Amino acid sequence: MRKITYTAEPETDSERLDSYISSKSGLSRAYVQRLIKEDMVTVNYHHEKASYRIRHGDKIEVTTPEETAVTLTPEDIPLNVLYEDEYIIVVNKPHGMVVYPAPGHSGGTLLNAVISRCKKLASHGGPLRPGIVHRLDKDTSGVMVIAKNDMAYLNLCRQFKDRSVEKHYLSLVYGNLKREHGEIRSLIGRSSSDRKKMSTRTGKGKEAITEFKVIKRLKSADLVDVKILTGRTHQIRVHFASLGHPVLGDKIYGSKTSIRLGQRVINFSRQMLHAHSLKFSHPADGRPLEFMASMPEDMESAARELTF
Repeated sequence: MRKITYTAEPETDSERLDSYISSKSGLSRAYVQRLIKEDMVTVNYHHEKASYRIRHGDKIEVTTPEETAVTLTPEDIPLNVLYEDEYIIVVNKPHGMVVYPAPGHSGGTLLNAVISRCKKLASHGGPLRPGIVHRLDKDTSGVMVIAKNDMAYLNLCRQFKDRSVEKHYLSLVYGNLKREHGEIRSLIGRSSSDRKKMSTRTGKGKEAITEFKVIKRLKSADLVDVKILTGRTHQIRVHFASLGHPVLGDKIYGSKTSIRLGQRVINFSRQMLHAHSLKFSHPADGRPLEFMASMPEDMESAARELTF
Protein backbone atom coordinates (compact mmCIF):
# COMPACT_ATOMS: atom_id res chain seq x y z
CA MET A 1 0.00 0.00 0.00
CA ARG A 2 1.07 3.59 -0.66
CA LYS A 3 -0.22 6.57 1.32
CA ILE A 4 -0.31 10.17 0.02
CA THR A 5 -1.23 13.13 2.22
CA TYR A 6 -2.53 16.51 1.06
CA THR A 7 -3.42 19.69 2.95
CA ALA A 8 -6.20 21.65 1.27
CA GLU A 9 -5.19 25.12 0.06
CA PRO A 10 -7.41 28.23 0.44
CA GLU A 11 -8.16 28.40 -3.29
CA THR A 12 -9.68 24.89 -3.21
CA ASP A 13 -12.42 25.73 -0.67
CA SER A 14 -15.74 24.03 -1.51
CA GLU A 15 -14.22 21.76 -4.17
CA ARG A 16 -15.57 18.20 -4.14
CA LEU A 17 -13.35 15.65 -2.43
CA ASP A 18 -13.15 13.32 -5.45
CA SER A 19 -12.38 16.18 -7.83
CA TYR A 20 -9.66 17.55 -5.53
CA ILE A 21 -7.88 14.21 -5.17
CA SER A 22 -8.12 13.51 -8.90
CA SER A 23 -6.57 16.87 -9.80
CA LYS A 24 -3.80 16.45 -7.24
CA SER A 25 -2.90 12.83 -7.90
CA GLY A 26 -3.49 12.42 -11.62
CA LEU A 27 -5.77 9.45 -10.86
CA SER A 28 -9.07 9.29 -12.72
CA ARG A 29 -12.09 10.62 -10.86
CA ALA A 30 -13.85 7.26 -11.22
CA TYR A 31 -10.90 5.48 -9.61
CA VAL A 32 -10.80 8.02 -6.76
CA GLN A 33 -14.51 7.49 -6.14
CA ARG A 34 -13.86 3.76 -5.88
CA LEU A 35 -11.10 4.39 -3.33
CA ILE A 36 -13.48 6.57 -1.32
CA LYS A 37 -16.18 3.86 -1.35
CA GLU A 38 -13.60 1.32 -0.19
CA ASP A 39 -12.66 3.56 2.79
CA MET A 40 -9.18 4.22 1.40
CA VAL A 41 -9.58 7.99 1.85
CA THR A 42 -9.87 10.01 5.04
CA VAL A 43 -10.44 13.70 5.73
CA ASN A 44 -9.11 14.78 9.12
CA TYR A 45 -8.97 11.04 9.96
CA HIS A 46 -12.68 10.50 9.16
CA HIS A 47 -14.27 8.86 6.15
CA GLU A 48 -16.32 11.21 3.96
CA LYS A 49 -18.39 10.87 0.80
CA ALA A 50 -17.04 11.76 -2.65
CA SER A 51 -19.31 14.82 -2.63
CA TYR A 52 -17.78 16.21 0.58
CA ARG A 53 -16.80 19.86 0.11
CA ILE A 54 -13.26 20.36 1.33
CA ARG A 55 -12.19 23.29 3.49
CA HIS A 56 -8.90 25.10 3.82
CA GLY A 57 -6.60 23.13 6.09
CA ASP A 58 -8.33 19.76 5.71
CA LYS A 59 -5.83 16.90 5.96
CA ILE A 60 -6.62 14.38 3.26
CA GLU A 61 -4.99 10.94 3.22
CA VAL A 62 -5.27 8.63 0.22
CA THR A 63 -4.16 5.00 0.32
CA THR A 64 -3.64 3.23 -2.99
CA PRO A 65 -2.52 -0.31 -3.85
CA GLU A 66 1.17 -0.30 -4.74
CA GLU A 67 0.56 -1.36 -8.31
CA THR A 68 -1.38 1.82 -9.06
CA ALA A 69 1.41 4.07 -7.83
CA VAL A 70 2.92 6.24 -10.56
CA THR A 71 6.07 8.28 -10.12
CA LEU A 72 7.41 11.27 -12.03
CA THR A 73 10.70 10.18 -13.59
CA PRO A 74 12.93 12.53 -15.60
CA GLU A 75 13.09 11.57 -19.29
CA ASP A 76 15.30 13.11 -21.95
CA ILE A 77 12.51 14.06 -24.36
CA PRO A 78 12.98 17.02 -26.75
CA LEU A 79 11.05 20.16 -25.75
CA ASN A 80 10.07 23.21 -27.77
CA VAL A 81 10.82 25.86 -25.14
CA LEU A 82 9.45 29.33 -25.87
CA TYR A 83 10.75 30.99 -22.69
CA GLU A 84 12.43 30.04 -19.43
CA ASP A 85 13.73 31.81 -16.34
CA GLU A 86 14.05 30.94 -12.64
CA TYR A 87 10.28 31.26 -12.11
CA ILE A 88 8.53 29.75 -15.14
CA ILE A 89 9.03 27.69 -18.26
CA VAL A 90 6.78 28.17 -21.31
CA VAL A 91 6.60 25.38 -23.87
CA ASN A 92 4.84 24.53 -27.11
CA LYS A 93 3.30 21.12 -26.37
CA PRO A 94 3.01 18.80 -29.37
CA HIS A 95 -0.27 16.99 -30.04
CA GLY A 96 -0.27 13.37 -28.92
CA MET A 97 1.62 14.13 -25.69
CA VAL A 98 -0.06 13.74 -22.29
CA VAL A 99 0.70 16.57 -19.85
CA TYR A 100 1.46 14.54 -16.69
CA PRO A 101 1.76 10.87 -15.65
CA ALA A 102 -1.21 8.79 -14.52
CA PRO A 103 -2.09 5.10 -14.58
CA GLY A 104 -2.09 4.06 -18.23
CA HIS A 105 0.57 6.58 -19.30
CA SER A 106 3.27 6.60 -16.65
CA GLY A 107 5.98 7.94 -18.97
CA GLY A 108 6.60 9.98 -22.07
CA THR A 109 4.60 12.92 -20.75
CA LEU A 110 5.34 16.63 -20.96
CA LEU A 111 6.25 16.72 -17.26
CA ASN A 112 8.69 13.82 -17.65
CA ALA A 113 10.50 16.00 -20.18
CA VAL A 114 10.21 19.24 -18.18
CA ILE A 115 11.49 17.74 -14.91
CA SER A 116 14.48 16.34 -16.79
CA ARG A 117 15.35 19.82 -18.03
CA CYS A 118 14.45 21.89 -14.95
CA LYS A 119 15.33 19.37 -12.19
CA LYS A 120 13.00 21.19 -9.75
CA LEU A 121 9.46 22.53 -10.12
CA ALA A 122 6.91 24.02 -7.72
CA SER A 123 5.86 21.64 -4.95
CA HIS A 124 2.23 22.68 -5.38
CA GLY A 125 0.15 20.66 -7.80
CA GLY A 126 0.84 17.23 -6.32
CA PRO A 127 3.62 14.67 -6.80
CA LEU A 128 2.60 13.83 -10.37
CA ARG A 129 1.81 17.34 -11.59
CA PRO A 130 4.17 19.79 -9.86
CA GLY A 131 3.90 23.32 -11.20
CA ILE A 132 0.90 22.60 -13.43
CA VAL A 133 -1.54 25.54 -13.30
CA HIS A 134 -3.46 24.67 -16.48
CA ARG A 135 -3.44 21.81 -18.95
CA LEU A 136 -4.14 20.84 -22.55
CA ASP A 137 -5.78 17.64 -23.75
CA LYS A 138 -3.46 14.98 -25.14
CA ASP A 139 -4.44 15.75 -28.74
CA THR A 140 -4.44 19.54 -28.34
CA SER A 141 -1.15 21.25 -29.16
CA GLY A 142 0.18 24.64 -28.15
CA VAL A 143 1.39 27.04 -25.49
CA MET A 144 1.58 26.06 -21.81
CA VAL A 145 3.21 27.75 -18.82
CA ILE A 146 4.58 25.71 -15.89
CA ALA A 147 5.68 27.15 -12.53
CA LYS A 148 9.18 26.40 -11.28
CA ASN A 149 8.59 27.52 -7.68
CA ASP A 150 5.67 27.89 -5.27
CA MET A 151 5.48 31.68 -5.46
CA ALA A 152 5.10 31.53 -9.23
CA TYR A 153 2.55 28.70 -8.95
CA LEU A 154 0.28 30.56 -6.52
CA ASN A 155 0.54 33.82 -8.50
CA LEU A 156 -0.33 32.11 -11.79
CA CYS A 157 -3.22 30.24 -10.16
CA ARG A 158 -4.65 33.59 -9.02
CA GLN A 159 -4.31 35.01 -12.53
CA PHE A 160 -6.15 32.06 -14.06
CA LYS A 161 -8.82 32.21 -11.35
CA ASP A 162 -9.53 35.92 -11.78
CA ARG A 163 -9.58 35.52 -15.60
CA SER A 164 -6.74 37.96 -16.25
CA VAL A 165 -4.91 35.37 -18.38
CA GLU A 166 -5.77 35.74 -22.08
CA LYS A 167 -5.94 32.44 -23.98
CA HIS A 168 -6.42 32.17 -27.74
CA TYR A 169 -6.82 28.95 -29.71
CA LEU A 170 -6.97 28.16 -33.41
CA SER A 171 -9.42 25.51 -34.52
CA LEU A 172 -10.89 23.98 -37.65
CA VAL A 173 -14.60 23.41 -37.07
CA TYR A 174 -17.06 21.51 -39.21
CA GLY A 175 -19.35 23.49 -41.51
CA ASN A 176 -19.64 27.24 -41.91
CA LEU A 177 -20.74 29.25 -38.88
CA LYS A 178 -23.72 31.58 -39.34
CA ARG A 179 -21.87 34.54 -37.80
CA GLU A 180 -18.39 35.91 -38.41
CA HIS A 181 -17.91 36.39 -34.69
CA GLY A 182 -19.84 35.80 -31.51
CA GLU A 183 -19.99 34.51 -27.96
CA ILE A 184 -21.06 31.10 -26.67
CA ARG A 185 -22.24 31.18 -23.06
CA SER A 186 -23.65 28.20 -21.20
CA LEU A 187 -23.23 25.90 -18.23
CA ILE A 188 -20.88 22.96 -18.74
CA GLY A 189 -20.98 19.90 -16.52
CA ARG A 190 -20.79 16.12 -16.61
CA SER A 191 -23.08 14.48 -19.14
CA SER A 192 -25.91 12.58 -17.46
CA SER A 193 -25.73 9.85 -20.11
CA ASP A 194 -21.94 9.43 -20.22
CA ARG A 195 -19.89 10.43 -17.18
CA LYS A 196 -16.69 10.53 -19.27
CA LYS A 197 -18.09 13.39 -21.35
CA MET A 198 -18.98 17.00 -20.62
CA SER A 199 -22.19 18.63 -21.80
CA THR A 200 -24.07 21.93 -22.00
CA ARG A 201 -27.25 20.04 -21.11
CA THR A 202 -26.75 20.05 -17.37
CA GLY A 203 -28.36 21.65 -14.38
CA LYS A 204 -25.27 21.41 -12.19
CA GLY A 205 -22.57 22.79 -14.45
CA LYS A 206 -20.36 25.85 -14.18
CA GLU A 207 -20.55 28.96 -16.34
CA ALA A 208 -18.45 28.71 -19.51
CA ILE A 209 -17.79 31.61 -21.88
CA THR A 210 -16.20 31.26 -25.30
CA GLU A 211 -15.65 34.05 -27.85
CA PHE A 212 -14.90 33.26 -31.49
CA LYS A 213 -14.00 34.99 -34.74
CA VAL A 214 -13.90 33.36 -38.17
CA ILE A 215 -10.46 33.82 -39.70
CA LYS A 216 -11.12 32.02 -42.98
CA ARG A 217 -14.09 30.37 -44.66
CA LEU A 218 -13.18 26.95 -46.07
CA LYS A 219 -14.94 24.11 -47.88
CA SER A 220 -17.33 22.58 -45.31
CA ALA A 221 -15.28 24.12 -42.51
CA ASP A 222 -14.12 27.34 -40.86
CA LEU A 223 -10.77 28.30 -39.40
CA VAL A 224 -11.60 30.19 -36.21
CA ASP A 225 -9.78 32.15 -33.53
CA VAL A 226 -11.20 31.16 -30.14
CA LYS A 227 -10.78 33.07 -26.90
CA ILE A 228 -11.89 31.33 -23.72
CA LEU A 229 -12.81 33.46 -20.72
CA THR A 230 -13.27 30.39 -18.51
CA GLY A 231 -11.35 27.13 -18.41
CA ARG A 232 -13.89 24.33 -18.20
CA THR A 233 -12.99 20.77 -19.17
CA HIS A 234 -13.26 20.31 -22.97
CA GLN A 235 -14.88 23.77 -23.15
CA ILE A 236 -14.11 24.63 -26.79
CA ARG A 237 -14.96 21.15 -28.03
CA VAL A 238 -18.25 21.06 -26.11
CA HIS A 239 -19.31 24.58 -27.10
CA PHE A 240 -18.76 24.16 -30.83
CA ALA A 241 -20.40 20.74 -30.79
CA SER A 242 -23.44 22.35 -29.12
CA LEU A 243 -23.70 24.71 -32.13
CA GLY A 244 -23.62 21.81 -34.57
CA HIS A 245 -20.08 22.74 -35.66
CA PRO A 246 -17.80 20.30 -33.80
CA VAL A 247 -14.03 20.55 -33.92
CA LEU A 248 -12.82 18.48 -36.86
CA GLY A 249 -11.18 15.23 -35.82
CA ASP A 250 -12.82 15.22 -32.38
CA LYS A 251 -13.79 11.57 -31.82
CA ILE A 252 -15.81 12.31 -28.67
CA TYR A 253 -17.87 15.40 -29.50
CA GLY A 254 -19.14 15.19 -33.06
CA SER A 255 -17.06 12.42 -34.66
CA LYS A 256 -16.28 14.51 -37.77
CA THR A 257 -13.04 12.68 -38.53
CA SER A 258 -13.20 13.17 -42.30
CA ILE A 259 -14.72 15.38 -45.00
CA ARG A 260 -15.49 14.26 -48.55
CA LEU A 261 -14.87 16.82 -51.26
CA GLY A 262 -15.88 15.28 -54.58
CA GLN A 263 -13.62 12.28 -55.13
CA ARG A 264 -11.26 13.30 -52.32
CA VAL A 265 -11.58 12.36 -48.66
CA ILE A 266 -9.70 14.50 -46.13
CA ASN A 267 -9.02 12.65 -42.89
CA PHE A 268 -8.29 14.21 -39.50
CA SER A 269 -6.25 11.98 -37.20
CA ARG A 270 -6.75 14.15 -34.13
CA GLN A 271 -8.87 17.11 -32.99
CA MET A 272 -7.92 20.22 -34.96
CA LEU A 273 -7.32 22.43 -31.92
CA HIS A 274 -4.19 24.41 -31.08
CA ALA A 275 -3.42 26.75 -28.15
CA HIS A 276 -2.07 29.60 -30.25
CA SER A 277 -1.24 32.28 -27.68
CA LEU A 278 -1.05 32.87 -23.94
CA LYS A 279 -0.83 36.31 -22.31
CA PHE A 280 -0.27 36.83 -18.58
CA SER A 281 1.77 38.87 -16.08
CA HIS A 282 5.17 37.63 -14.96
CA PRO A 283 4.63 36.20 -11.46
CA ALA A 284 7.72 37.91 -10.02
CA ASP A 285 7.78 41.43 -11.48
CA GLY A 286 4.33 41.78 -13.06
CA ARG A 287 5.56 42.66 -16.55
CA PRO A 288 3.18 41.62 -19.36
CA LEU A 289 4.22 38.49 -21.25
CA GLU A 290 2.74 37.01 -24.41
CA PHE A 291 3.81 33.80 -26.12
CA MET A 292 2.65 32.43 -29.45
CA ALA A 293 3.07 29.11 -31.24
CA SER A 294 2.36 28.77 -34.96
CA MET A 295 -0.32 26.37 -36.12
CA PRO A 296 1.23 22.88 -36.46
CA GLU A 297 1.81 21.30 -39.85
CA ASP A 298 -1.12 18.84 -39.72
CA MET A 299 -3.58 21.69 -39.17
CA GLU A 300 -1.86 23.86 -41.83
CA SER A 301 -2.10 20.97 -44.29
CA ALA A 302 -5.77 20.36 -43.49
CA ALA A 303 -6.57 24.08 -43.95
CA ARG A 304 -4.80 24.09 -47.31
CA GLU A 305 -6.76 21.05 -48.52
CA LEU A 306 -10.03 22.67 -47.46
CA THR A 307 -9.30 26.01 -49.15
CA PHE A 308 -11.65 27.00 -51.96
